[in-house]
Amino acid sequence: MQQIFNFIIRNSNRLLFLLLLGISLALTVQSHSYHRSKIISSANFLSGGVYERINRVNEYLNLRTENDELVLENARLKSLLFNKQDTTKLPLADSVKGVKPADIIVSKVIHNSYNTHENFITLNSGSNDGVKPDMGVINSLGIIGIIDDTSPRYATVVSILNTKSQINAKIKKSNHFGSLTWDGKSTGFAQLKDVPRLASIRKGDTIVTGGQSVIFPEGINIGTVDKIYIEKNTSYYVINVKLFNDMTNLGHVYIIKSKDREELINLENKEKNE
Repeated sequence: MQQIFNFIIRNSNRLLFLLLLGISLALTVQSHSYHRSKIISSANFLSGGVYERINRVNEYLNLRTENDELVLENARLKSLLFNKQDTTKLPLADSVKGVKPADIIVSKVIHNSYNTHENFITLNSGSNDGVKPDMGVINSLGIIGIIDDTSPRYATVVSILNTKSQINAKIKKSNHFGSLTWDGKSTGFAQLKDVPRLASIRKGDTIVTGGQSVIFPEGINIGTVDKIYIEKNTSYYVINVKLFNDMTNLGHVYIIKSKDREELINLENKEKNE
């Protein structure tokens, strides 16, 4: 305290001068608007610069916190993405001709073989979901195969890429029928056999399921005509069909219930036995 008093006594003249200078400046600013505006403008400039620098420092110091928040948000979004049901392969119910939504079971492929001659697909729906053998399986692009066997929670499908598969199909524009098979070669092509040579066929024509099938509704897409051959020693065409589906990349599918199948089979068996 004594040192403070000694400092004031030694510098009393200077301190008095500064005090009077401050008072005069204050009186000048108060009495003249021009000087007051300049002072305020300078003060705002200084304070704005200070605040800006303080804000930058705070932003820098908070970078770690913000990064942590971004990481958490990114993880949350990824979780939503990975757990979101893949609907890109789901067909609309209205696109399944002649089938009511109640007669369709949505399922997902959990295993898919395509590199042997007898390929099978496994679905995550079974008898508990109403799946039965001989039901047709399709997706938004076309047919996939036919249910072969079921367990309570799973089902196996005879893929159209199976040399033992035979599906009734036709040329869409002419209604000439044939039997869709697979020669065991390319995963992108199947073969439509037993098509009469009277049929008018061109490359690019659409092949769909036929009306003689009790498994698939008529008119479900299969593929397009790629090449046309004449089978040796017969009067029938063999058509190489480029499949709409990439059978090596399957997601969600539709299983089609056929209410008329048992009735048709019983009627045909009855006619055979008579």
